[in-house]
Amino acid sequence: MEGYLTIKHKSVCEFTEKRSRFLGAVSPVKTEDEAIEFIDARRKEYWNATHNVYAYVLREGQIRRYSDDGEPQGTAGLPVLNVLIHEKLTDCVAVITRYFGGVLLGTGGLVRAYAHSTKLAVDQGGIIHMQLCIRGVIKCDYNMYGRISSLLPEIGGRICDTQFSDCVEIEFIIPRKLMNILNEKLTQISSGSLKAEEIGQEYAQV
Repeated sequence: MEGYLTIKHKSVCEFTEKRSRFLGAVSPVKTEDEAIEFIDARRKEYWNATHNVYAYVLREGQIRRYSDDGEPQGTAGLPVLNVLIHEKLTDCVAVITRYFGGVLLGTGGLVRAYAHSTKLAVDQGGIIHMQLCIRGVIKCDYNMYGRISSLLPEIGGRICDTQFSDCVEIEFIIPRKLMNILNEKLTQISSGSLKAEEIGQEYAQV
């Protein structure tokens, strides 16, 4: 997998439907333990809510889970999950907290309300594209540092750290598909004396 979409940051939103109060919360997560921790934290904070409905999607193990938390089957957790799937999101969790306002919403009303709350939270949290990247190092003389530090962002990379000693050591990440282009550019500007060394791979936003 060269990339995936996920939530940029935690967010919370709120709206009211026929006096029922809905609090939507989303968060990026990496593991099922992180998803459950987020769900438990929301449940603890809103312990007196009528329902704390949730859904999460994870790349690892292709996991998809949801809970109606007492709402009629198929009216709450599944609509939340369906929004995440429709937005092509993974490695994220959503918790929708409901305080019942005394007016029944009906099956269709519940589905719409939970889906709407999820979409509001997703929109507020933002969506980012995580790409499979190479983390690498370029070692160069001081007179090449300025050109290389400009080259990396020009072709889609990002400098993570720079060490100055007897030479300059630039640590960077770059989408894997651009690594060959980087090395071609390094060859051109250094007459073949420079090459990026791969030290690992990871998913990152560049």
